Amino acid sequence: MNRDAFALRVRQPMRGFTLLEVLVVLSIISLLAALAVPRYVERLEEAREAVLTENLKVVRIAIDRFSADTGRYPGSLAELVERRYLRDLPVDPVTQRNDTWLEVAASVIEPGVDGIGDIRSGAEGTSRKGVSYGEL
Repeated sequence: MNRDAFALRVRQPMRGFTLLEVLVVLSIISLLAALAVPRYVERLEEAREAVLTENLKVVRIAIDRFSADTGRYPGSLAELVERRYLRDLPVDPVTQRNDTWLEVAASVIEPGVDGIGDIRSGAEGTSRKGVSYGEL
């Protein structure tokens, strides 16, 4: 057996993917992504609303504790941070900022009382349940 015949027998043909195989794989990946992305976005919105609800709850509890301790409502949200009722003003997860909170006057809750009695989100739009973010 000559050396060239042996080299041809040992050498394997180059292997790779055909264009059809690549297109099939890309189609499957696209189909899976098309199914997964809407669910991901839905869960992301659900998480934002849960964080918004929790942040509102935490700030409202801080306002109530401030009021119980001092006998008055805070003059601003910054006062809650200064007096250490909050470590920092939480971020509104919908607007991604902490300066968009809407302060509700305490006089709306108790007529004739000064200060901040409640807090609302300044985000525009509605939640998945159809409720305005400002009404949560």
